Amino acid sequence: MENYEHLSDDDLLIQLKNGNHSAYTEIYNRYFYLMFIFALKKIQDEELSKDFVQELFINLWNKKESLSENGKLASFLYISIRSRIFDHFAHQKVEHRYLDFLKNYQTAAIEKTDHLVRERELSDYIEKQIQALPKKMRQIFELSRKEHLTHKEIAVKLETSEHNVSKQIVNALKIFRTKLTSFLPFTFL
Repeated sequence: MENYEHLSDDDLLIQLKNGNHSAYTEIYNRYFYLMFIFALKKIQDEELSKDFVQELFINLWNKKESLSENGKLASFLYISIRSRIFDHFAHQKVEHRYLDFLKNYQTAAIEKTDHLVRERELSDYIEKQIQALPKKMRQIFELSRKEHLTHKEIAVKLETSEHNVSKQIVNALKIFRTKLTSFLPFTFL
């Protein structure tokens, strides 16, 4: 039985390419701790560092046939783990941007929904107050504000004076101002 501890990296690499489990075990024993320390210094997370190194050695075994016999094993391992760490940081960056987007989108959606609910409540309240006006005042107000008729057009339509139309609209607005000042503070709290 061959002693793999004394073999060079190049010899271990040749043995690994041929599927030798003992050569793989020696590479693992020789480089696991070095790769772990390297990863730990970069990402400052012990469990994640262990996971990355485990992935590295799994990939080493899975890709053993495609490894170059002329390549440097240590360089290959360092470059592979470094690439995995860079991928991790890039993924984190994307994840943070996505989470920020979701947070901002959710906040905007809530604010928009809240605004629409308040707008609807205010609109319903105003309509209720319009319906509570005396009949003639309500009729004049609706012609003015909903049908956008001038005071003169309303006066002609209702066979009354422009002065009366103007007075009815001013009185309606005074009523609304009084009612809305008591309603608005509660709506927009």
